[in-house]
Amino acid sequence: MNRDISGTRVNNDRKPVVISYAAARVGRLEQARFEHEILSDLVIDAVRSAGLDKADIGSAVFTAPAPTTRQRAFATFMLSRLGLRCHGQAAEVSNLGITGGLAFDQACADVRSGRVKAALALGIEYNSGVDAATMMESAIRAAGDVNFQSPFGLTPIAWYALDADRYLFETGTTRRDLAAIAVKNRRHAMLNPLAQFQTLLTVDDVLEQPPIVEPLGRFDVPPRSDGAICLVITSEAAARELGKPFLRVLGRGFAHDGRHQVGCTPHDMTDFPAAGEATLQALEDAGTGLEHIDVAELYAPCTITEALVTEAIGLVGKGGGAAAAANGETAIGGRIPVCTSGGCLSRGHPPGLTALYGIAEIFDQLTHGAGERQVAGAGLGLHMCELGNYNAALAHVMDAGN
Repeated sequence: MNRDISGTRVNNDRKPVVISYAAARVGRLEQARFEHEILSDLVIDAVRSAGLDKADIGSAVFTAPAPTTRQRAFATFMLSRLGLRCHGQAAEVSNLGITGGLAFDQACADVRSGRVKAALALGIEYNSGVDAATMMESAIRAAGDVNFQSPFGLTPIAWYALDADRYLFETGTTRRDLAAIAVKNRRHAMLNPLAQFQTLLTVDDVLEQPPIVEPLGRFDVPPRSDGAICLVITSEAAARELGKPFLRVLGRGFAHDGRHQVGCTPHDMTDFPAAGEATLQALEDAGTGLEHIDVAELYAPCTITEALVTEAIGLVGKGGGAAAAANGETAIGGRIPVCTSGGCLSRGHPPGLTALYGIAEIFDQLTHGAGERQVAGAGLGLHMCELGNYNAALAHVMDAGN
């Protein structure tokens, strides 16, 4: 018997596990096809790979589609198209970058409760089909406080640029040091068939790019990305009966620091307390410690974000996040590999789906299916996603079974 996140007792047989997934390569989806066509094919592939029948799927939790998606009630529209008759839930969830993690959480909860045999966490983002002005007005500009932050140009990249300015000033870290994070992630992406960018990147390449918001240049910030992905979650008992390798959820943690993005009260801009608290909760829930984590897939849209979050959760010391990338600590083959998928910067960043792509990477790593980017002996993984400027964080500790 294990203790679940609600404090009740839960039988091991009901522990939620990821048994399969199917995903499109991040980047630019095929414009000639509709969203439902692309996602339907992935659902069919993922369920077939799991060895399940569509009648086994009791819940489907979608990331809410972008406001520019013409189809309303997208979740039930998709269920009708796929012939799924869910008795757990059919839902769409949304909360900025933590969206994919919430979809995953809800799917896991339905399996853990025993309401369903299997659940889907899935979604699609067609960002390239939206013009830049609409994207800025309906999404990016409105992500902060529209009455206070937005009129002054405080878009998400501006929040992270403020963090970076303060960090460089306080720690003596240089732009060249930060650039090493982008270079490290690009090397990982070159080994990932799902990654948007797979060409070599050097520190000089990063430094030579035009600024987006000082001190962050074009390769310090995430690209505009499409994506589509479907995870299949079932119970450990069902996975063992099917004889499939699986990714088991051992612990979960969540924290919110009470602010909205940059906030209006003085605080340490180089600290992400919610990330540290969520990680500690997840580790305690899993009954393990950070020193046992073999690989971490972190939601880090900018170079500065990866530096700060690795420090906040204790993977590296304060002020050492960029140096850890430069000296190979956070690279594959290093002390603690971070963002082996290539992360937001090079795998790509369809924001509502980024968490689901991160969990898929942990699945590949812990079931030893990551190919050339495989972390040797990976047995325990940490996944994290965030709400915005890490005001809130959702963490999962996972291992593998077969």
